[in-house]
Parts: sequence; structure tokens; C-alpha cells
Amino acid sequence: MTVAPLSPLRRGIALFALAFGGFGIGVTEFATMGLLPDIADELLPGFAQAPDQVIAQAGALVTAYALGVVVGAPTFAVLAARMSQTRLAFWLLGLLVAGTVASACMPTFGSLAIFRFVAGLPHGAYFGVASLLAARIMGPGRQGRGIALALSGLTIANVVGVPLATGMGQALGWRSAYVLVAVIFATTLLLAALALPRYPGNPSRSPLRELSALRNPRIWVMIAVGSVGFGGFFAVYSYIAEVTTRETGLSPSTVPWVLACLGLGMTIGNLVGGWATDRNPRRTVNWGFIAFIAALVLYTQFAWHPLGLFACVFVLGGTSSLLIPSIQARLIRISDEAALLGAAVNHAAFNIGNSLGAWLGGLVIASGLGYLAPGWVGAALAVAGLGLVLLSNAVEARDKARGLDTVGIRVVE
Repeated sequence: MTVAPLSPLRRGIALFALAFGGFGIGVTEFATMGLLPDIADELLPGFAQAPDQVIAQAGALVTAYALGVVVGAPTFAVLAARMSQTRLAFWLLGLLVAGTVASACMPTFGSLAIFRFVAGLPHGAYFGVASLLAARIMGPGRQGRGIALALSGLTIANVVGVPLATGMGQALGWRSAYVLVAVIFATTLLLAALALPRYPGNPSRSPLRELSALRNPRIWVMIAVGSVGFGGFFAVYSYIAEVTTRETGLSPSTVPWVLACLGLGMTIGNLVGGWATDRNPRRTVNWGFIAFIAALVLYTQFAWHPLGLFACVFVLGGTSSLLIPSIQARLIRISDEAALLGAAVNHAAFNIGNSLGAWLGGLVIASGLGYLAPGWVGAALAVAGLGLVLLSNAVEARDKARGLDTVGIRVVE
């Protein structure tokens, strides 16, 4: 089946829809972190007496969502092996609407945690299929920029959507933030239904064949890079509201502005990362991790001051997002024909890092080391991530010397 060429208008709407879905995911994921004090105050006992411990307990919502991503990303990618990528995008958006609406309605902390898990299930698979669809719509030779475009909604969410949802949640109650996100997903589904090209599925694929890609050890090394290395970002981000109010002494109304500054850095970093990935993905990820580690160390030293906080979160957002297109492009490449699985498990890996970072950050805060201490945890995790990248590079160099490409197939001259 041949898909007819898209008109410029339809092409623009289709690409916007893919990015807008990522925008909604960015809001639902990151606004939760900014609203942890509000959620903890309403749904958990003892907040007034021991806010540090209760906020750390509320971090379980971040973990629950991240675990949903980890479970859902490979599951959807494998089960939808034969499905049209366009149809898969529709189903994932429908589940995002349902999970977010349910999150807004839950009366207890336990039930909210369950539906944050449900809302996380489509996250990784959506970014995976959105990256592939964007690359197909943009054309050959633009994989890095296609990935960056699909992820642009996620980073722009931190400039506009997360501060808006956080401010709305603080003013109208945290449930209003989830209502806003549900509207975003519903709008995305409508735009996608109108504009996305109906790419056919591949009946020759099968779940077992898709799953067989996981036998490749290079994939697991890159999954570990995302899981460990990006834990550093979430160790800091999960508690950024508390750093703003308790370490720097700024008012809660400042939190959205801090998040916007971080999101601006993420947006710029993502665009630079997509451009750099199309030119030299290995150099991008190597130097990106070095810059990311430096940003985390600077955060521990200077984020106690208001100006230092704004400067540090901007740099932290930029260096972390610069890495994402290069890591995703490498996973897609080494996944060979199982490109959807490779693209999806990248986001599962990031959310393992989300869970790991939020958990370790909560531990050091609860132990009394202060709200800046997660920065040191993050730096240690990022150093481990860089070590895994160097291991991946060494394995790839060894295989090329043996006349094998990254998926173990004999190179044809």
C-alpha cells in the first residue's frame, strides 16, 4: 500500500500533533513533581509535622508513573509488532486520555498511585512510535531531527505546560492539572485522526521476532545508559519545588518560573542534540555526558542562591536533553528491524532512571542531608552512565574491527 504525498498543511498538522502528544506527556510527568507538596498535604497524613518525610513518601507517585512506562514501553512495542504505526498512536493516545482523567478523580493516595501507573503505560511506546512516524514524514537522512521534533513537545512542556499546570494546581487544586492534561491528549487525538498518514502495518512481523531483538547485548548496554545516567536528572528534578522554597527561600509561586527556565534549557538542548546527532552521534553522547556531569556538580554548589538556581537548572535542562536524540538514534540503529522496540525501550530506560533517581533522591533527603544532596547522587549516576557509554563505544569498535556492524551482521563493502 502506497501512502499519498502529504500536502504542506497536512504535513505540518501531523508533525504538530505528534509533538503535542509529547507536550501532554511532559506536562503529566513533570507537573506531578512540582505538585508533590500539594498532593502530599491533601492525601497523606502527617504533612504539617514532618513535611520532608511525607514529601519523600509522595515521591512514590513519580516511581509509580515511571514503572508504568517501564512495563508499557516494551509490552506495546512487542504486541503491536504487526499493527499500523498510525493506529498504534491512536490507541496510545486514547489510553493516555483515560489514565489522566482517572488520575484526576482518585480519592486516596493508593488509588492515585495505581492510576499514575496506568497513565504511564503508553508513555514510552508513544514516544517510540511518534519518533518513527516523524522520521517517516520528514524523509530520509533526518532521523535525529525527526526524533528531536517528536521530543520537542516534551521539552517545550517544561517551558509552558508544566509551569502553567503547576500554577493551576497550586491555585485551583492539583486535580485541575490532570484535567488540563486530559484536554491536551484529547485534542492531540483529534488532530492525529485528521492529519496522520495511514501507514500500513507489517504482517511479516511477529511479537516473538520483535522480542528477539533483545538478545542483542548492545541494546542492554544502551538501556543501562538511559536507566543509570538519566537517574541523575530525576534525582534533582523530582525535588526541585522543595529546593526552590526550602533551600533558596523563594515563594511557591516561583516554582513555575524555575520549571520554565529548566524547560527552556531542555528545549534548546533537544534541538542542538537532534542537529548534532545527525552529524556525529557518538561524539554527541560522549561530550553530552561530560557536560551533564559538570552541570550536576555546579547545581550542588550554587543552587542554594536564587540566581544560581535559575542558572543551574537552565544548564542542567540543556545538557540532559542534548543526550536524548543521540541515545534514541543509537538504540533504533542497533535494534535493526525492531525499530519500534528500540525507540520505545529508550523511554522505558529513562523512566527506570526516573524511578531510581526519585528514590535515591528521597533517601538522601529523608536522611537529613538536605535538598541539594540529590545533586551528588545525580552526578554519581551520570558518571556511571558515561562509563557505560564508553563500554558501548568499545564494543562497537571491536565489532567493526571484526567486520561486523552494530547488529552483528557482516558488513557489505
